[in-house]
Amino acid sequence: MNPVVGLDVSKGESQVQAFLDRGKPYGKSFTVSHTTEELTNLLRFLEEVEKESKVEPTIILESTGHYHIPVIQFLDEQNYVYILVNPLLSYNAKKSSLRKVKTDEIDAFRLCELFYKEDFEPYKKRGIQLLNLRNLTRQHETITGLYVQAKLQFHAILDQVFPEYKGVFGDTYSKVSLNLLLEFSTSESVLQAGETRLTEKISSLCLSRSERWARDRAKKLLEAAKRNPFKSTLYQSHLISLEMYIQMLLQYQEHLAKLDDQIDALAGEIEEYKIIQSIPGIGEKIAATIISEIGEIERFNHPKKLAAFSGIDPSVHSSGKFTATINRITKRGSSRLRHALYMAVLCGIRGSRNKKLKAFYDKKREEGKPFKVAMIACTNKLVHWIFALLKSKETFLDLA
Repeated sequence: MNPVVGLDVSKGESQVQAFLDRGKPYGKSFTVSHTTEELTNLLRFLEEVEKESKVEPTIILESTGHYHIPVIQFLDEQNYVYILVNPLLSYNAKKSSLRKVKTDEIDAFRLCELFYKEDFEPYKKRGIQLLNLRNLTRQHETITGLYVQAKLQFHAILDQVFPEYKGVFGDTYSKVSLNLLLEFSTSESVLQAGETRLTEKISSLCLSRSERWARDRAKKLLEAAKRNPFKSTLYQSHLISLEMYIQMLLQYQEHLAKLDDQIDALAGEIEEYKIIQSIPGIGEKIAATIISEIGEIERFNHPKKLAAFSGIDPSVHSSGKFTATINRITKRGSSRLRHALYMAVLCGIRGSRNKKLKAFYDKKREEGKPFKVAMIACTNKLVHWIFALLKSKETFLDLA
């Protein structure tokens, strides 16, 4: 017998269905909550299935964001073999029926049927260190997105209060600039303060700079206040919003700096981090994202599988005598890994940092390939290099 237990995972609970063998459902479907007591009941059911079939059952479940994490952690603790199915595969399996029925019981049943139709490999557990790094890099990406949105909103408000302020500092978003604007947010408050007070404030905010530099900034700020079209702010709501966005920007900067330190510290302990960085064009952040999204290279036995996991493998469309000549990439893998690889290629070919990659890119362009096609070809080449380097534990040699 080849028993399997299908789990249709949702928020806080899972629907359970067992098969003793192909076409042999066992018992009725039931629900278990993701609590210690309920998961213990699931363990008893698994032992019951094993006793009935004389074989330890395999568990099959769909990858559902973070909802499945309590279940797989429990299964790991109990040393059960389980299969995490790509939601796309399970979705297509659910559509294969002529009847349009969607219930948790049916979904768990079809997961069991899918187990017997496909040749699945057991899920290979990833190391805690790489998972921690992946969580941190993803959190960094999320906070960066929020930071960019806050910048845009801040710009919109600043344009309605003090648009001339943007030229006072080289970086409007520096801590010195934002903290100064927090206190002197209108041209009226700047003119009332005067050069001496502004200089003292800027000096106190930036101790590493000279007093002369602070005085120059104060003069620039006074000139900006005189040029500013809004001599007084009609809407108090704008000032409230401006203060709120400045506080948000400062907090996001603090969070990102903390994440940067944690990512650098954690990645520095991983051997693959230095190997990936040996490829010209790949910096610290891109290297950390690549190794955390790939995980252990032992999960892949061929570079094409790594390319498919990245979603840069070409789709194939052929029917009868027709074979498509223009095939887009599948984009069915890790979008974060795909973006990091693309950025690595972009950095590598700019300024010819990566001579081998630049030569390959130029060759594709000379063949008449469009920019995006050449870039994807380079990304595929980069994936093959990464696979070879991680497998051999060697660094990159840019000999071109």
